[in-house]
Amino acid sequence: MKKTIILSLLLLFFLTPSSILAREQVSSQTVRGRIIDIVQGPTAEEKEQSYVADIQQIKVEITQGEFRGEKITTNHTLSGNPARDFYFNEGDRVLLWLESQNGVITRSLVREVVRDHYLGYMALFFIFSLILVGGLQGLKTVLTLSITGFLVLRVLLPLILEGYPPILTTIIITSIIVSISLIVTSGFTRKTLAAIIGTMGGVAVAGILAWWMSNATRLTGLSGEESQMLMYIPQGTNFDFRGLLFAGMIIGAMGAVLDIGMSISSTIDEVKRANPSISTKDLIKSGLNVGRDIMGTMSNTLILAYTGASMSLLLVIIANEIPLSRITNMDSMATEIVRVLAGSIGLIYAIPITAIVAGLLYNQVDFSKTNRTDQTNDL
Repeated sequence: MKKTIILSLLLLFFLTPSSILAREQVSSQTVRGRIIDIVQGPTAEEKEQSYVADIQQIKVEITQGEFRGEKITTNHTLSGNPARDFYFNEGDRVLLWLESQNGVITRSLVREVVRDHYLGYMALFFIFSLILVGGLQGLKTVLTLSITGFLVLRVLLPLILEGYPPILTTIIITSIIVSISLIVTSGFTRKTLAAIIGTMGGVAVAGILAWWMSNATRLTGLSGEESQMLMYIPQGTNFDFRGLLFAGMIIGAMGAVLDIGMSISSTIDEVKRANPSISTKDLIKSGLNVGRDIMGTMSNTLILAYTGASMSLLLVIIANEIPLSRITNMDSMATEIVRVLAGSIGLIYAIPITAIVAGLLYNQVDFSKTNRTDQTNDL
């Protein structure tokens, strides 16, 4: 009898279709959808029993993926915390998370309202404005922005994520970005070379100072929530968080220093063309005078930009009347202070570096015997 039962079970196992024995396929995906109705939610008694502030029962039409055209109803739970809750409206385009099993939706969740189409419209208007006002230079600016975005998103960040040293990687990539941006915009000229040298010199000063201050003040690089989240990413990369902090300071200072380097170099180029007989000393002096005027506004720009980014933190500090001594010694605040001061100091030193380099380079060209064309300034 036992042998018969065992033989029957074995026959059943081998003759049963694999699709029955195999584990059912479960998959998840994020797709787009459109809210077609907000269904009446639960009663106040039901909400009280479920310990939630509110529940939106949302009917959504899926507009993307294999379930396109299907209509589903899902619950959107609200906790009463305005920082986390978002009330959806009929007609909203949303991102919908779906879990399906053997081609049938088993679970769904509305994640976010779709915003990228509005962001795309604004980006297109930005590009249109650049070309409308700048003409050919605006088109070159669009090209350099595209190259910068590619190098940052497709080269710099993936390399750091793979474990490459963030400081060295950032220095190399930002140097490439600066060189390409200036060469594409202004050509390979003495003006461009002076701007590149001045920019890299200013950023080097900012970087050295930021590195020294980060070590002296023992900054951890983990003051922000995003930095802390990097410890739990699936790639398991062992990051140098202080190096990441330093790399971020370099990138943050790069934009302002690049701007001032090109401004001074262009000014010296115009002065030399207007007065070909001007001496090197007076040419450098002209660049320094212009740099001093730019310095005040640009330093304010940096400080205001970082202040705006830390507005919520500053309001919390003021509202709780935290003493100044404690504020300046907080890791998060010390990080921002070092970031602002290092970038501003790098900007300051970029002025004389660019002025001196441009003055020396332009002294090698006799502008009195050349016409005002770009070719007279080519290296």
